Amino acid sequence: MTGRVSPSPSAFEFELFEGDPDHLRTVVATSNKTIPWIDPASLKLKHRIGRGPFGDVWLATHHRSTDDYDQYHEVAIKMLPPIKEDHTQVFLDKFDKLFSKCLGLNGVCWHHGISIINGKICIVMKFYEGSIGDRMARLQGGKLPVADVLRYGIELAHGIQELHSKGILVLNLKPYNFLLSEHDQALLGDCGIPLLQLGIPLPRSDMVLRLGTPNYMAPEQWQPEVRGPISFESDSWGFGCSIVEMVSGVQPWYGKSVEGIFHSVVIKQEKPHLPDGLPPPVENVLRGCFEYDFRNRPLVADILNAFRSSQSAVYGDGGWIGLDDRRLTEKTNASSWTDWLLYKDQLQMGDMVRSRKTQNSWKSENMDIPEGTIVGMDRGTERDGFILVRVHGIHDPLRVKPSTVERVTCGLAAGDWVRLKVEDKKHSPVGILHSIQRNGSVAVGFIGMETLWRGHSSDLQMAESYCVGQFLRIKENVFSPRFEWPKKTGGEWATGRIGQILPNGCLVVSFPGRLAFRDACGSFLADPAEVEVVSFNTCPGVVKKYQHLEDFHWAVRPLVIALGLFTAMKFGFFVGKSMRRTRTKKDQSHLVQGDGQRQDGHGGSSAWLPPPVANLFREGGSTSSAR
Repeated sequence: MTGRVSPSPSAFEFELFEGDPDHLRTVVATSNKTIPWIDPASLKLKHRIGRGPFGDVWLATHHRSTDDYDQYHEVAIKMLPPIKEDHTQVFLDKFDKLFSKCLGLNGVCWHHGISIINGKICIVMKFYEGSIGDRMARLQGGKLPVADVLRYGIELAHGIQELHSKGILVLNLKPYNFLLSEHDQALLGDCGIPLLQLGIPLPRSDMVLRLGTPNYMAPEQWQPEVRGPISFESDSWGFGCSIVEMVSGVQPWYGKSVEGIFHSVVIKQEKPHLPDGLPPPVENVLRGCFEYDFRNRPLVADILNAFRSSQSAVYGDGGWIGLDDRRLTEKTNASSWTDWLLYKDQLQMGDMVRSRKTQNSWKSENMDIPEGTIVGMDRGTERDGFILVRVHGIHDPLRVKPSTVERVTCGLAAGDWVRLKVEDKKHSPVGILHSIQRNGSVAVGFIGMETLWRGHSSDLQMAESYCVGQFLRIKENVFSPRFEWPKKTGGEWATGRIGQILPNGCLVVSFPGRLAFRDACGSFLADPAEVEVVSFNTCPGVVKKYQHLEDFHWAVRPLVIALGLFTAMKFGFFVGKSMRRTRTKKDQSHLVQGDGQRQDGHGGSSAWLPPPVANLFREGGSTSSAR
C-alpha cells in the first residue's frame, strides 16, 4: 500500500492493500487544521530503534523543501498497528484533541505531526538521543544513583501532572519511554497512545484487554470494563514500577509471562518489592502507589511533593538527614500518610460534612457527626490540623480532624452506592461514586465502562449498599447474569459471600459451601444490580435456614452426615446392648427355674446335668459311695 497526499492539507487519501495487489481501494481521511499533516513522501525510514505493544519506533529523515532551501533533519516515528478504515477517522479525531492539549507542555516530547505510511498511522516526533532505559543499560547493575532517580522522578512527575491537568492519562510509563534531552532532562515519550486506542478494534485480541506494558500495568488496566475503571491513579502504579526499576536495576515481574504477571497482580494481588535505601517519604509514597484499590493510591501531586521533600536529604550514619536537621528513620510511623484517599478532597468553609464511614461498612449508626457544617478551620499543615463543625442540637462546634469526616454535596458523598435513574444497557446501572464536585458534577465507576462515567448528581439516586462478608445470590428475575455464577444440584442459584468490592462496584464472591479443588475457580464476579442479600434471619423455615448454614461452609453437610452416622451407630449400639441384656436375663431365669425343678424333683429332664462330684479336699469329707 502506498500513500499519497491530497491537494487539501486537511484531507488525505491512501490506497488500502487487502491481500490482492491488483485490487487497491482508495480511502480518504480528513483531519482538523490543529494537527499538522506530513507528506509521507517527505519521510524516509532508516531503521527501527524500538518496539512495544502499541507499535514500533523508527528513525527517519524528514525532508522539508522551500524555494530558498532544502532542510533534512532526523525524527522519530511511532508507527502504530494497522487500524480498520472505519476507525481511522475516529483515531485521527482523538489524536487531534490530544495534540492540541499537548501544545506548550514542557514535560512532554515535541510532536511534529502525523502521517500514514504503508497503511499505518505514524506519529512524527522529535528525535532524542536516548532514554533513561538506555542509560540504565549502560551502567553496571543497570541501576541509577538515588540522587538521579529523585531528579528524574521530579521531572517526570511534573510532566505527568501537566497531562493529568489536561485530562490525559499516560498508561504506558516505563524507563524506555522516558526520553532524555540534550540537557539531561527527562521527558515523557508516550503521552496517552493506549488511551487513544481504547475502544478501537486492533488486530491482536490481547492488545484489547490491556492498556500498557504488562510489567508496569496497574490491576485495573488488565480488564478495565470489569476491574476498572482506569483513572489518574493508574499512572501512579506505572510510575512506582518505573522508579523501582531505576533504583534496583530489575524490571518488576522480570522473567514472568504475561499470564503469570496477570495472575500475580490481578488475582493474587502481589506488589513489586521495594528496594532498600530510599528516603522514607519516597518509600512511603511508593508503597501507596501499589495499593490494589486505586482510590487508596496517591495522586501525582502527592508523589511530586514526596520527591521534592527528599531531594535535598542526605543519607548518613544509618539514616536520612532531611531539612531542618531532622533525622528520619527508615520506617516512619505516620499512619495518616498511608491512606491517601482521606486527603484527596480538600474541605472548605461552609461544606456540609458527616462522619466518615468505616471501610466496607453500610451502616450509619453511632456517627459522631450525622451531618454538620464547617464553621472554622485550624490547620497547622496541609495534612495535620483540625476543623470546627457545627452540628444541629449541639451548642459549641465540634473540633475534629479533617480525615474523620467526608464532604456531602446534594446528599451524596464519595464512596456511596448509586444507581442511574435512566439505565444504559451498555453498562451496569449500579456503581460507586468516586467524586462529587460542589457544583453537582459527579464521577462514577460502573461495570462495563473502561473510564469513569461523568454526569450530574440529578442523574443518580441512592442504591442498596454492599459490604464484605455479606451473603448474596442471583435475583429470581435474572435468568442470564453478566458473569458466570454456579448453581446447586437442583438448578437453584448458589449462595456466595462477598470477599472484595472493586472500585466500579463489581463484587468478588467466594462460595464457602462449595469445596474447591486445585484447578477449580475459587471466586466469581457479580453485578450488584443482579444480586440480593441473604442472611440467616431472613431465611424462612428450618429447611432454608439449614441450607444457609450449608452455604456458610463446605464442612456443614459432611459434619451433619458424620453426626447422623455417629448418632445412628450410638443408637444401634445402645439398642443392641439392651437386647443382649434382656436375652441374658431370660437365659438366667430359665437356668434358675430348671435348677429348682431338678432339686425339687418336679418334672424336667436332668440328663444333661453332670453327675455330682465329691469334695475330696474338705476335711473329714466322705462321699456316699465311701460309706
